[in-house]
Amino acid sequence: MRDRIIVAFDTDAGGAAELAGKLAGHADLVKVGMTLFYAEGPRMVRLMHEAGFEVFVDLKLHDIPHQVEGAAREIARLGCAMFTVHAAGGRAMMEAAVRGARAGAKEAGVKKPAVLAVTVLTSMDDADLMDIGVNDSADVQVARLALLAKESGVDGVVCSPQEASAMREALGPDALIVTPGVRPTWASAGDQARIATPATAFEAGASHLVIGRPITQADDPANAFDRIVKEG
Repeated sequence: MRDRIIVAFDTDAGGAAELAGKLAGHADLVKVGMTLFYAEGPRMVRLMHEAGFEVFVDLKLHDIPHQVEGAAREIARLGCAMFTVHAAGGRAMMEAAVRGARAGAKEAGVKKPAVLAVTVLTSMDDADLMDIGVNDSADVQVARLALLAKESGVDGVVCSPQEASAMREALGPDALIVTPGVRPTWASAGDQARIATPATAFEAGASHLVIGRPITQADDPANAFDRIVKEG
């Protein structure tokens, strides 16, 4: 179970190093997101590897296909386990990400990372989508983008726990379904609009959970992580 929980290191370099020390021997996978990667760059991924963790690089690539292919190639060369692109970037862009990941892994002699498509951010609800010109509900938009991602050759999706069951049915048993917006029963929702507990998310079909503040801001992060593993 512990290899299915990704701890989100949404902090600075000092905080990440401290958390890595506290979670060593407990967590297997950590997420290096925008804040940490933009501050420290590829060095942070290498440091997490040296600390014994697999790394999920969550940069949500979204640009023209040529740029995304190059970025994906460089991310793959780092030996990360998975990384994200925005499904809203379209078919050609996602196909380019897959090509880049394959090429970068081959050049570096490492396993190709999984490419995950972000459908609708878990902080967004139907009203937020309407603000940006999407008149369908979050459920409909997630389904549309997930199917496009599957056709584009990506390995799975990032979606809210509420969409996990539909995603599992649509994408099949082998797809990765990574769900942020997960909170144990004893933690607050924070800024996530569409959330679930770890047990509920796994039952719905999630393959991995991304959990940050309930672990990283706990007085004892290792204990919080172990508690979530038992709850899942």
